[in-house]
Amino acid sequence: MSRYSKKPIDLSGLKTVSLHSRGGKVTTELFAKPHQRGSGVNTLIDSLPHLLAADNFRAVVDALAEARRSKRAILWGLGGHVIKCGLAPILLDLMRRGYATGFSMNGSGAIHDMEIGMAGHTSEDVEAVLPDGSFGSAEETGKEFNRALIEAHRDGIGAGEALGRLLDTLADARFASHSLLLGAWRNATPVTIHIAVGTDTPHTHPAADAAAIGHATHHDFRLFCSLVEDLNDGGVYLNTGSAVIMPEVFLKAVSSVRNLGRPLKKFVTVNFDFLQHYRPRVNVVERPHSNAGGKGYPLTGHHELMIPLLAAALIEREE
Repeated sequence: MSRYSKKPIDLSGLKTVSLHSRGGKVTTELFAKPHQRGSGVNTLIDSLPHLLAADNFRAVVDALAEARRSKRAILWGLGGHVIKCGLAPILLDLMRRGYATGFSMNGSGAIHDMEIGMAGHTSEDVEAVLPDGSFGSAEETGKEFNRALIEAHRDGIGAGEALGRLLDTLADARFASHSLLLGAWRNATPVTIHIAVGTDTPHTHPAADAAAIGHATHHDFRLFCSLVEDLNDGGVYLNTGSAVIMPEVFLKAVSSVRNLGRPLKKFVTVNFDFLQHYRPRVNVVERPHSNAGGKGYPLTGHHELMIPLLAAALIEREE
């Protein structure tokens, strides 16, 4: 005997409906198909369920293919992790095929790429070197990174262009093809670097010049705004692996372009990451499309898997 005064509700009079007449949002026509050996990437992509993220992935492939066909801007915003995952050769190949008209990255992405171009390796063991304070003290990295920004200030160019130009003389021939900064510079594809002072190791180097850092990265922000303007009516912006810097920079660029009276509507945005953080979700996927048409897509997964898969799908679509 229960001590409670409240008794369980009697469900015997509950009205039911027929499962067959009710229908459902998920039907067997949308189910995945088993992969057939030797059937190729296109068949693999089509075999995915026609639901949720799989449909989003196909929509992104379609948007990129259409942007390339119609000669609209395709901009890649990069965090350092994308470079550390060894994806620069994939991105450079996409650039040469017309699937990247510009790259933008935070300071860490530029540093990792520069180290790869000069030495063929990057990403030191922080736990091992932090106790004695030697973390981030690589002489060549700090010296050459700051040298590039000082030259950018002197020559009236941005950080991305200056770093690519310097790597054209500094990169080791064995590793040059693995540098996105260098490959994009040689292809005259714009690269912008968005630096937050104090976040990157070269800022502690004795050669750091605050005025040069500020000038070079502000130049690149203004250049980025010009690149974002070209997204209007069919362009695609992909935020890959930046949880804070690039989403914030992108939203400021969107607002600046519109504030200047330039049209910026009906474009596609994508957030590629293994976690869907707040800022990329609102600043990249949602807010830019408010009252402006267009569409944003969140795609969750590891960069080292998702970006090569996306590239393969695009290449297989080529005629």
